[in-house]
Amino acid sequence: MKVVVVSGGVISGLGKGITTSSVARLLKARGIAVTIIKIDPYLNVDAGTMNPYQHGEVFVLDDGTEADLDLGNYERFLGQSLVGTHNLTTGKIYRTVIEKERRGDYLGNTVQIIPHVTGEIKRSIREVTQAAGAEVALVEVGGTVGDIESMPFLEALRELSYELGEGHMAFLHTTLVPTVGPTGEAKTKPTQHSVRELRAIGIRPTMIVARGPTPLTPEIKAKISLFCDVPPEAVISLPDQSSIYDVPLVLEAQGVGRHLTKLLNLPDREPEYAAWKEFLATYRRGDGELEIAVVGKYTELRDAYLSHTEAFHHVQGRLGVSIRLNWYDAEDLPRDPSAMARLRRADAVLVPGGFGPRGVEGKMVAIGVARTEGIPFLGVCYGFQMAAVEFARAVLGLPQATSTEVDPHTPDPVVCLLEEQNAVADLGATMRLGAQRVILEPGSKIASIYGRNEVWERHRHRYEINPAYLDRFSSHGLRVAGRSVDGRVEVLELADHPYFLGVQYHPEFLSRPEAPHPLYVELVRAALVRKEVPAPVAPPPAHA
Repeated sequence: MKVVVVSGGVISGLGKGITTSSVARLLKARGIAVTIIKIDPYLNVDAGTMNPYQHGEVFVLDDGTEADLDLGNYERFLGQSLVGTHNLTTGKIYRTVIEKERRGDYLGNTVQIIPHVTGEIKRSIREVTQAAGAEVALVEVGGTVGDIESMPFLEALRELSYELGEGHMAFLHTTLVPTVGPTGEAKTKPTQHSVRELRAIGIRPTMIVARGPTPLTPEIKAKISLFCDVPPEAVISLPDQSSIYDVPLVLEAQGVGRHLTKLLNLPDREPEYAAWKEFLATYRRGDGELEIAVVGKYTELRDAYLSHTEAFHHVQGRLGVSIRLNWYDAEDLPRDPSAMARLRRADAVLVPGGFGPRGVEGKMVAIGVARTEGIPFLGVCYGFQMAAVEFARAVLGLPQATSTEVDPHTPDPVVCLLEEQNAVADLGATMRLGAQRVILEPGSKIASIYGRNEVWERHRHRYEINPAYLDRFSSHGLRVAGRSVDGRVEVLELADHPYFLGVQYHPEFLSRPEAPHPLYVELVRAALVRKEVPAPVAPPPAHA
């Protein structure tokens, strides 16, 4: 087993996840089987109960695991699906250790951080790598070196390096090289302190990835090499890029792939980047410009909708049209006339997922504008549910229609709690989660978009469309175009509209640079058509 550890110093948010994903891509481009493991040192078992403002998007895997958003970057860069065991948290590790202690697995020994917790960490890394059939496992350690929370994980990785021996493990340390003063002088002292912290716990970095606003000069590289005891060729300059998808090629140009294969005694085959370079070339072409309105409740933190953003980047790399996302706070939208005017000029509207009552009226205002004015619309999860509620209010004449998540006592519960959720007490990992089979209606618009009548898509929700309203929906043009195997409503589409789709699942989780999700591709194509046709003038929808 070969392991590449990616750690970080000075501050969090340096881009360890993108660095890890990009290094994995370098190895995969050489035909090396690779997998990635994310270590999150927080005590949560998973990311499912975290507020997006604290931790960004919750990324859902095929097996239903609610994981850190970096798992999404891993899947997008590698083009392969991961499972929950690829996201290690302190909560998971400690829970497993305590369960073993309660069973008596430790034969009466006093259970301690070393060797029991560190042993469990090492066991998990070995098992995940073996199960994935990988030659190399990349392990990203969340947080920064020196954090109390990450110490058991770094100790476990130090022990693993000793156990695996020379030529089986490499440590990449990402660190900040800031520029200060009127001359923009690069400062290496933060990097020196960070590496000193790492070496104090027994880990010597084999490569330093220096992050900053500008490329490192040869003099700064030499200084970092001298003070941090790494060869000059192992000091990698990774300045900010216009696209995260440029990073693998930036690293490749500095010999990171060759250096790693040499360190780990791997075959250094000629890397294959043809499809990746074609994606980037089309992405940069950027003919014309489209404006996509994104209406949500977490718009102050764009990472809360990271997979949606990346899905549109993937479409840009497929169609070659420049896509600009305009963000609208759903709570503020109804009382902001200028924002409403801008929304009406949008080429398409996306209403993504979310939870709770805040901002639902603004989401429905946006949906109503898209529905009545012929603007291409995609509603995802909560956006799908609010599209049903908006239709019930404005078209069926049910002014108090809503979701029981918003008003448990509504006389018209168009959206209601899943039956199996009634007895659920815990919030963590109890929603309808993961990949589920969706049966599409033959002849429907969405079936033509996919080019087939059956798909697998990832879910994350507790509430569903109430079937009692489906006949009335259908008689007024809002048809059910997709169901789960057990009959739940998965897709609604509006007849006589250029593109009006709502889906209960999360298609953004399955979009990839070289394989953009078809629902986003067709939304953008519909927006291109709209851009060529003057938008009709229509009054705003009325809502109770």
